[in-house]
Amino acid sequence: VQLVESGGGLVQAGGSLRLSCAASGFTFDDYAIGWFRQAPGKEREGVSLINSRRRDGSPYYANSVKGRFTISSDNAKNTVYLQMNSLKPEDTAVYYCAARRGIYYYTNPDEYEYWGQGTQVTVSS
Repeated sequence: VQLVESGGGLVQAGGSLRLSCAASGFTFDDYAIGWFRQAPGKEREGVSLINSRRRDGSPYYANSVKGRFTISSDNAKNTVYLQMNSLKPEDTAVYYCAARRGIYYYTNPDEYEYWGQGTQVTVSS
């Protein structure tokens, strides 16, 4: 089982980045997928989460990113994306992709079985 994130980097405030999470080694459609982030000295938090199968239902967005971030998936490519616009310095963190078997996402990171290695996002002011 492998989750590989990419797309992180350094960007100025107001800029955009698109993160990708490429999954392999499991039946992608059977897993809810989540993007989490962790800043230094802070707990890991759910940023945006999406149900499994046909990705039905409304995705979850943390209040801090609503209206700025968009999660999407390409099930044919076993890939989930996180489009991040209007980035702020407080969005600076390591962003992780995670997968949990089941239809529905959970906001608790302990519910997720598989994790990627993380990708650093740094937003300068």
